[in-house]
Amino acid sequence: MNASTAHPIVSRWVIFIMALGAGFSVASIYYAQPLLPLMGNDLHLSVAGMGLVPTLTQAGYALGILFLLPLGDRHDRRLLILIKSAALALFLLGCSLTGQLHSLLVASLLIGMAATMAQDIVPAAAILAPEGKQGKTVGTVMTGLLLGILLSRTVSGVVGEAFGWRAMYQLAAVSIALIGVVLWAVLPRFAAHSTLSYPALLRSMGHLWRHYPALRRAALAQGFLSVAFSAFWSTLAVMLLEHYHLGSAVAGGYGIAGAAGALAAPLAGGLADRLGAGKVTQLGAALVTLSFALMFLMPLTNIHGQLILLGIAAVGFDLGLQSSLVAHQNLVYSLEPQARGRLNALLFTVVFIGMALGSALGSQLYAMAGWAGVVALATACGIIALLIRLMESARVGTLQMENR
Repeated sequence: MNASTAHPIVSRWVIFIMALGAGFSVASIYYAQPLLPLMGNDLHLSVAGMGLVPTLTQAGYALGILFLLPLGDRHDRRLLILIKSAALALFLLGCSLTGQLHSLLVASLLIGMAATMAQDIVPAAAILAPEGKQGKTVGTVMTGLLLGILLSRTVSGVVGEAFGWRAMYQLAAVSIALIGVVLWAVLPRFAAHSTLSYPALLRSMGHLWRHYPALRRAALAQGFLSVAFSAFWSTLAVMLLEHYHLGSAVAGGYGIAGAAGALAAPLAGGLADRLGAGKVTQLGAALVTLSFALMFLMPLTNIHGQLILLGIAAVGFDLGLQSSLVAHQNLVYSLEPQARGRLNALLFTVVFIGMALGSALGSQLYAMAGWAGVVALATACGIIALLIRLMESARVGTLQMENR
């Protein structure tokens, strides 16, 4: 019998540990963003060179999701989480010891791949969730993951300014090693949901992508929102330093504002359980678009007003993006429960391709057109995501009328 089905009701303590594990692991791919100016000074990097660090990390995460996450349907997720936590701790430690751009980029790519342990934890939460509470349970674990994304910038900014960027990566390695051991201790074993070979698992993902139009639209909509999200956070530290002479700690401090949005993840999951994921994704995409558009008003106010607008926008677009992400996960997980690992892999492959594109395009646009270029890119991506969700709603409405 599957141990995960033998214990359908898990304690709040286990859910908390899973949320903590998701947060610490995914934070590993975002520690670099407020530290980019410090890395640049230490290793003599150009703005383009600094932009490659988050780009390679997020590209590694996308590759790890595509090629490693399907293993969760074939092997015990508990064992996979342990292996990835050990690898991630080693790669973080190695990154702290690097002395040149090439080794830094290789370490960044490997960190991204191993950090996909976060995406092994989220489907595990869906499997362990009580009947009718999948959205709330996944939302709670996603709160930890999303707080990890946002507060990672705050922590790394403060630690980096006080002790240097290398110390931050060493602390991260210790945190991952510890949480990996705790997760191994508290999680049950998970039986395989598939007997397919690894090549067959990868081929089946193509079938899933073609078979479910709802999956494609969910992935594309969330992918465009991710481009906007990543473009903002990948360039914020450089912009604050150049325009306001503010350091990494202040850039990380904006993560606290964004973290307020992460608290909406369980609420968004519960709302999706009651009202349907489609409506939540529309509201989330609309909020992202409006929040980024708000930053077009920055030139009309003074310096203090500009910094306040940045904070308000950070709360708004993080709230919208995270609500949309939880709702999209609920939608995707419901398509074929026995293929959650592969469905999650497809969704998050597109999401983190969007993250990588956002870092690359954001850095290039900032160099070419300044902060206004970054804001224009983010707003346009929000509009595209909203249109995808509205067209999906119209399509579903048309099908319902035809079936009456």
